[in-house]
Amino acid sequence: MMAGTATMERSADINAASVDQDVLIVGAGISGIGMAVHLQQYSPHRSFALVERRSNLGGTWDLFRYPGIRSDSDMHTLGFVFEPWKHEKTIADGPAILDYLNRIVDERHIRERIRFNRKVVGADWDSTTARWTVTMEDDAGGTTTTTARWLYLGAGYYDYDAPFDANFTGREDFQGQILHPQFWPETLDYTGKNIVVIGSGATAVTIVPAMADKAAHVTMLQRTPTWFAIRPRKDGVANFLRKILPEELAYKITRYKNVKMQDIVFRKARDKPEKVKDFLTKQIKKSLGDKYDAATFTPPYNPWEQRLCLIPDGDFFEAMNADKASVVTDHIERFDASGIQLKSGKHLDADIIITATGLSLAVAGKIPVRVDGALVDWSEHFYYKACMFSNVPNFSAVFGYLNASWTLRADIVAEYVCRVLNHMQATATTVATPALADPATLTEENIFDFSSGYIQRSLHIMPKNADKLPWRLNQNYIQDRIDMKTGAIDDGVLAFGNARAVAAAPAELEAAE
Repeated sequence: MMAGTATMERSADINAASVDQDVLIVGAGISGIGMAVHLQQYSPHRSFALVERRSNLGGTWDLFRYPGIRSDSDMHTLGFVFEPWKHEKTIADGPAILDYLNRIVDERHIRERIRFNRKVVGADWDSTTARWTVTMEDDAGGTTTTTARWLYLGAGYYDYDAPFDANFTGREDFQGQILHPQFWPETLDYTGKNIVVIGSGATAVTIVPAMADKAAHVTMLQRTPTWFAIRPRKDGVANFLRKILPEELAYKITRYKNVKMQDIVFRKARDKPEKVKDFLTKQIKKSLGDKYDAATFTPPYNPWEQRLCLIPDGDFFEAMNADKASVVTDHIERFDASGIQLKSGKHLDADIIITATGLSLAVAGKIPVRVDGALVDWSEHFYYKACMFSNVPNFSAVFGYLNASWTLRADIVAEYVCRVLNHMQATATTVATPALADPATLTEENIFDFSSGYIQRSLHIMPKNADKLPWRLNQNYIQDRIDMKTGAIDDGVLAFGNARAVAAAPAELEAAE
């Protein structure tokens, strides 16, 4: 952990060095694009650029290519606050989301600011110049650097290089294909094949009905059941409002409605879980009729202790009713040549096995970040205002909500950072640092009150979370929006200053004597 902060003092005779851009945005997905537009709207005097490791924009929506890929929340909240969602379907597929993002960057002339095929491999803050030096690597292995006053990470929350590997015994014996949804082959032909999808999360319940039409049969193999929520692909209220109101007003009203509904359902699940269980169970029973099995669809946890899995128009259950898909609850003994041997003694024949076993989380895009030469260990730093970190200057990152749409956080974080940048301009300062002199004064709290495997596996690498604002990553969008939109920027915690000399290390002082 870094000791103290490098930006607490102002200095009149040490000037900040020039930079290539005021703000460097890492990632050209939802978070990065959202920040770019917010800068144009709220801090137009700031220069900015984006760097993207892939050859296309879109982040998650460009990376994942598995059948049926779609949003797992409505596009009136997964869409940006500044850009209405105009499609008829509120649960949108991947290509429609990419169209939305591409239209935004083209209409706002952001594409020319994106440097594609640039993987950030290092970020170094220098207090004497009050700037970041960011090292990038291109596809050929060549490296370049660029400098910025502020570093904004929109790189997502999971490891792009390596998903979670469940290390199934005997996988080398299987004679068919084993795929992970994160690395889907474009040429895969699964017509007439028997497919086993391991997992019961959002990815699995998307893949199963999407592949069921062509496949001979698709079996979802789950270790434990998941709570499913059925929702229409089309929002009737939204589409009605679009017919009678201007596009932006209709979008604003629908967005407000959906935010409130998300919040109500989440709170109801936490306060009266049995009622929510009953409601979700009745939905599934109605969809499956005689095919309903309580053991298969009754999880051992309450709704919203893990994220609810969305089933648009009940498509997952339609595939089951048509005998094109089925669900098996069991544990894996091992893979063998023809499929999967289960601990119950049953065997699942398979031509293709899809391991939808989850993602591996990553902090700060796995980028080595250093402040005055000291490597930042994120697990030793507290969140500040859900986007900055204790004693790390001019740095922000987006980690979306677990109980609501990712973009809700991305929007309010981007607007907040613009407020900070504008305050710095007004006060003639170049450095902003969430100053925490004594972490022992804070009461630490579990950063994520969720039991999902991918969350629990990664708690040891995540930044710390206090029990009170501002030192926490909240899961309450309505409260966060008020706090980040109207709360004081100069709150006595966020310290403002300018470039200054870094104190010499004790050994250097002794040598000088």
